[in-house]
Amino acid sequence: MGSIGIPGLILILILALVLFGPKKLPELGRAVGHTLKEFKNATRSLTSDEEDDDAKRKELAAKDTSKDATTAKAAVVTEKDAFDREKIEREVRERLERERLEKEIREKLETERTQLEKEQQKA
Repeated sequence: MGSIGIPGLILILILALVLFGPKKLPELGRAVGHTLKEFKNATRSLTSDEEDDDAKRKELAAKDTSKDATTAKAAVVTEKDAFDREKIEREVRERLERERLEKEIREKLETERTQLEKEQQKA
């Protein structure tokens, strides 16, 4: 496969000028540049995060060589552990909210039942 070359690049620029007009081209260029910059920053931060995590794990492993292996494993908190903890906490909150709502519903039903019984006794 060959490269685009100068004539191809000129043709693409002329087509872009005809399709988008001279007023929209600078906006499109800025949008494309901004998108590429964000993508570059995101990939850079992902790779640096992975490198930081690896460095931290290596430092902890080096410090904990004299300690028991189980305490070294417990000291390293991975993202999966944090995610699992958040998931459990969310489930507990949902369960507590569900139980609270069920209690309110039971109380309302009980008050309605007692009111209905009082009305039936009066009749």
